[in-house]
Amino acid sequence: MPSLEEILSKFSNGTISKEETARLIRREVTIDGYEKVGEIAKLDTARLNRVGIPEVVLAEGKTTEDLVAIVEAQLKLEGRTVLTRVSPQQMEGLRRFELKWHERARVALIGKKPDVENPSGTIGIVCAGTADIAVAEEARIVAEEFGCETIKSYDVGVAGIHRLYPELQKLLDADVLVVLAGREGALPTVIAGLTDIPVIGVPVSTGYGLGGAGKAALLAMLQSCSVLAVVNIDAGFVAGAFAARIARQIVRRKVRDVSYLP
Repeated sequence: MPSLEEILSKFSNGTISKEETARLIRREVTIDGYEKVGEIAKLDTARLNRVGIPEVVLAEGKTTEDLVAIVEAQLKLEGRTVLTRVSPQQMEGLRRFELKWHERARVALIGKKPDVENPSGTIGIVCAGTADIAVAEEARIVAEEFGCETIKSYDVGVAGIHRLYPELQKLLDADVLVVLAGREGALPTVIAGLTDIPVIGVPVSTGYGLGGAGKAALLAMLQSCSVLAVVNIDAGFVAGAFAARIARQIVRRKVRDVSYLP
């Protein structure tokens, strides 16, 4: 990693662009930033500047007391916190904060949403069945939190594939598609074979018997003959965040390319 002086020197002599200079300075200044919360947590205060996505708190596995302490620290530092996989029991302890609660997705948004780079891209969220909507909503809320617009299309699985075709038209404006399916997990493969938009497949833990709980869906997506990326079972947050990163990069490149036109 070059020093701050080396970065500024390269910018002054025209070796690197203003955008690359800003990126390197953010890494230089924030690579080691974190804040301790007692003996229970170390908040990654540098994450937003380092990778473009703020730290999001996984509530699952944490006591309500620890979760409240983390939220209080993050609000003090950043004014905003996003919690995923929040249980009803944890929600009772969180109601002391002013929050927006997405019950189906189990996501809580606390504090003032920061201003984000605009525009930040468009993400299509598509799920095969109604039982997949909870994970789809987690992906959608996360993508919107990170500044993206979303287009959603739910219950268009391959058991009634004719339902998908009318929906594809509105999805063609998306920069990235997050496609969720349980059971045999076929929908992401089908959609990836019908469009040139990048597809992120999300296996969902619907289904039962041999290959149930999302295992068959995961393996099917990994074996897809269409080109797509695959996240873990029920990983709505990961899919939404990764899609947001892709969409934002696409928009930045479009803006940069236009700015270079005579």
